[in-house]
Amino acid sequence: MGDIARILRIGCVALLAVPWTSIARADVELPSKFSYRDGVANTRHNMTQRQPGGGGPTGSTMDAYRNDYGEVCVYCHTPHGAHAHINLPLWNRTIKATTYRTYAELGTSSLTQQVAQPGASSLACLSCHDGQVAVDSIVNMPGSGRYNPAQATVQNDSFLNAWTNPRGPLAVEHMALEAVNPRGCLSCHSAGAGAAGKGAGDFTISALGTDLRNDHPVGVGFPLTIDFRQPTAGRPGLRWFDADGDGRPDGPEVRVYESTEGLRVECGSCHDPHGVPSAGPGSPFLRAFLRVSNQASGLCLTCHAK
Repeated sequence: MGDIARILRIGCVALLAVPWTSIARADVELPSKFSYRDGVANTRHNMTQRQPGGGGPTGSTMDAYRNDYGEVCVYCHTPHGAHAHINLPLWNRTIKATTYRTYAELGTSSLTQQVAQPGASSLACLSCHDGQVAVDSIVNMPGSGRYNPAQATVQNDSFLNAWTNPRGPLAVEHMALEAVNPRGCLSCHSAGAGAAGKGAGDFTISALGTDLRNDHPVGVGFPLTIDFRQPTAGRPGLRWFDADGDGRPDGPEVRVYESTEGLRVECGSCHDPHGVPSAGPGSPFLRAFLRVSNQASGLCLTCHAK
């Protein structure tokens, strides 16, 4: 991967590959067949690949490679039978036990805080973005009575194959966001995929893998020093920069997470997976699901007092 692509990575939910000039022009979501406004259903995080009201990508292209559960939220959340091993809201995705390579391995003298393994609010993102688990690997399938608690930590394709797509072929290949498997998502969603991609976007830079050394540290302690601005509001488990002063951790507000070792920066510190409008309701979402625009380094300077 080129140096510029590495520099562009922000947090664990990385930017989609795009020319540098496009990044510089606007801090809104990159071109997509989704509208990227008015809710997560209109973004790439809608794994049904069908935008409400029409438009969006052709979901049928994906029906052979992931289960179309017909619901947007179920790929991450379930109202019943949730993941019992991680502190995430009604979590439904498989999270494989993993030891990640971290930024601490670089040995940089500027890193003054301990870097632990990613916490829950990073593992939520990495459950797709590390490429180890299929995008449709869930514990509880909606409206079917199919529930497999063991799926919380181990992907069981026999369980996933029991689902029947209502509008397309059965998905017998359950793809993950990786390229090692010749049938991984990047077999179409990467540069050079050609006709096989059928217009698919290049997701290469979003496939983080398990080596996080060239990403913003996650699981890293948040320093309580004059070099860092301090969150202005808090509740048990969370502190945030309360930009509107309403005492609630809203989507467009950077936050840090409490752990037994103190405050930690995680993927969710800078990214909201549901999308944040760039200029109020109805406007396009900020790119890479950022919470705060990074125009003029605004996101960085939320925390860093430079």
